[in-house]
Amino acid sequence: MRMPRTQFGATVTSGGRPVVTLTIVVICVVVWLLQNVSSTFSNAMEFSPLAARSEPWRFLTSAFEHSPGSPLHIMFNMYALWVLGQYLEPLLGRLRFAILYLVSALGGSVGYLLLASPPALPLTQAGINHSSWLVPMVGASGAVFGLFGALIVLNRHLGRSSGPMFGVLAINAVLGFVVPGIAWQAHLGGLLTGVAVAGIITATAPQNRRKLQLPAVAAVLVFLAVAAFAKYAISDDAMLRSIAGLAP
Repeated sequence: MRMPRTQFGATVTSGGRPVVTLTIVVICVVVWLLQNVSSTFSNAMEFSPLAARSEPWRFLTSAFEHSPGSPLHIMFNMYALWVLGQYLEPLLGRLRFAILYLVSALGGSVGYLLLASPPALPLTQAGINHSSWLVPMVGASGAVFGLFGALIVLNRHLGRSSGPMFGVLAINAVLGFVVPGIAWQAHLGGLLTGVAVAGIITATAPQNRRKLQLPAVAAVLVFLAVAAFAKYAISDDAMLRSIAGLAP
């Protein structure tokens, strides 16, 4: 028997649990608890452009961490993930939803990197403390914003309204500039990446095009990698020029 499927190829289930969403929530909660037990564990997974250069796994692992000692940070992100996941996971299927989440998480870190600037030379303690190149970033916000962006694209394709989502995005965009300590760069990077992945899913929704989905998503990953390498190369050149300018 052929199973009924959604427009995007996911098997239609009745009352099925969003397994991927639940798994991500559990992982984030466990990681947050371990962070509060061990600062070494927390420091090994957080993202900063400087640290991620030699330890690239931080581009992804930081999306499963949250601010230790701050329950509101993880509670807000997990609530948003739960609400969005219950809608998107059955619509896309578990594999597509997992790919969307993980690629958006990477896009959030790359967005933070692209909009960061190396500390100006000569280095001062004040410059080090305020340089986004050195300040660590954690949180699932980039991935969650990717889900927001995907929801808008998918709803548009299905002819459904996403009006409330625009309000939520606008509020968070303002908060990113008003409230200190919010990595709005990661929000933007995750949002744009989620929009790109959702655009691929909608463009390849017909059965005869679905074989193109994974290669197209792989192209997004290649673009993110190239953008990160280019940013590091440009930053190296700028720092070398600064050093040369300081040389007697």
